[in-house]
Amino acid sequence: MPRPPAPSVPPLDEREWERTDEREEVRFELPTMRVLAHTLVYEDAALRARVRDCTGVDHTWRFFFATALEFEPPLPPLTGTASVYGSVRSEARDAFVDDLRDRGIEAIDRGRTERTRTETGDRVSLTRYRGRYRLRTDEASVDVPVAGLLGVWTHDGDFRLAGGCYPEQSLAATLDGAPETDPNGFRDELVDLVRGTR
Repeated sequence: MPRPPAPSVPPLDEREWERTDEREEVRFELPTMRVLAHTLVYEDAALRARVRDCTGVDHTWRFFFATALEFEPPLPPLTGTASVYGSVRSEARDAFVDDLRDRGIEAIDRGRTERTRTETGDRVSLTRYRGRYRLRTDEASVDVPVAGLLGVWTHDGDFRLAGGCYPEQSLAATLDGAPETDPNGFRDELVDLVRGTR
């Protein structure tokens, strides 16, 4: 089985972001080929520690992932990525929603899709998601609204996927004792991380 190359991600502040997973897997299968993936996953460890210190709640509040895809057998040179782009995007969306559910996020809605460019000039399709994380504490159940983002594009003839999730409101507004957080800053940083992935 060929080994897909690791995606290249922008420099991450190691005091803030911690790599929590790196895996190579068969991501999905199309009728005539297998799609192999090399994925890197990071979490905002600094935010997790701050919230845990203030509230006692230990949870991954923000994560970012980047994936490079490889096809077995390779895509035909004449049709290339265009022939499977729709299938890859659809499968990537389904896998992203499954990942959000596995992280305990409920009531997931897919929002609008827009186009932007990566730092290398590639056109990326960005799809927005919203949901909620139901946090159960000793005293009560709290719904934390979250937002997610998934980018799908091709770079030098190969597919890239990148995205993540973050609290959509300041955690101070939803969780007693939690520090103030900046949802707009979280969103902007996630978009920058997606755009900087190669």
